[in-house]
Amino acid sequence: MRKNLALAIVAAVSLLACAAGEPGSGGAAVPRGKETDAMQAGGKLEYAILGGGCFWCLEAAYELLPGVVSVENGYAGGSRRNPSYEEVSSGETGHAEVVRVVYDPAKVSYEELLDLFWKIHDPTTEDRQGADIGSQYRSVIFYAGEEQRLAAEASMRETQRRLVDPIVTELLPVPDFWIAEDYHQDYFKRNPNAAYCRIVIAPKLKKAGF
Repeated sequence: MRKNLALAIVAAVSLLACAAGEPGSGGAAVPRGKETDAMQAGGKLEYAILGGGCFWCLEAAYELLPGVVSVENGYAGGSRRNPSYEEVSSGETGHAEVVRVVYDPAKVSYEELLDLFWKIHDPTTEDRQGADIGSQYRSVIFYAGEEQRLAAEASMRETQRRLVDPIVTELLPVPDFWIAEDYHQDYFKRNPNAAYCRIVIAPKLKKAGF
């Protein structure tokens, strides 16, 4: 009885928080490679684009990881240019909620980013993370180049050995990334006492070792 009640509360919070969001216009576009070329030219920073449920959860975790320079919430993998949160949430655009993680490879490796990725979400549930349901919450790794693709494949194989159910994470080349609305950025930092943050995000961070 208590377990069912807890699940109902989490489901309600998810629907009212991450799935509902706030009204706003579409995000700003970051075309593929635009910032990456500049970063790699200096030979210092690299980036990763990952999706694993509500982007607030991944953002909160990666912002705590040493070596990460910045994290942006956004949308990727869909057919519509500059989609709004409401459009993505409808499931009609094909986008996934993702984070774009800029990091210093001298301080943290791509493999370490993936290690956290597997910890912070369930890669065995298709189009769902907990009470967040829909294709926008699918598990996906968008790789930027052959090196990332090979690293992601190896990491996925290693992770699968520890799991009973098969991993359903998609592995695809980097598409255009669209930055989400301002109210989605730094969500956990700005709203630590919000219900979704306390009931959903905080336990995930604790499970991941933060």
